[in-house]
Amino acid sequence: MEGMGNMSNTTTMTTHKKRYLHMTFFWGKDSEILFTGWPATRTGMYVLALLFCFSLALLIEWISHCKHFKLSCGGGTGRVSCSSPPSRGKRVTVGLVQVVAYGLRVGLAYLVMLALMSFNGGVLLVIVAAHAVGYFLFASRAFKAATAPPPADPGKAAPYSDA
Repeated sequence: MEGMGNMSNTTTMTTHKKRYLHMTFFWGKDSEILFTGWPATRTGMYVLALLFCFSLALLIEWISHCKHFKLSCGGGTGRVSCSSPPSRGKRVTVGLVQVVAYGLRVGLAYLVMLALMSFNGGVLLVIVAAHAVGYFLFASRAFKAATAPPPADPGKAAPYSDA
């Protein structure tokens, strides 16, 4: 074609690194999780990546069920059941702490979701296991003290309750 100048079909020599992008779940240590080139093909780094994903998911469960982010009246129960309500300053402070904890939890949850987008079966299993362990440790009744509700009649003993 005229006017196109000297446009020959030349190919440039470029070096392509092997990328580990999958769109289906696979098994193996050769993948990229969260960052380009990490853990690549190194077994030790793959184990470190799995431990990192486990820690993130466990931290998400802890933040989700942590009683320290709830407004209480000194009883440590996480519920507001006082004779006098907390001051406005305490409510604002606790509200700000709750907002920061919520933002941290959501950010960590997105990081875990991005790790799952590596489609590595090991990452999936580790994250599900971490959420299950976190729920067991922080939300299940396994580690909560048994409480007895107040008796309806002062002459009757309170029945056992593990609520």
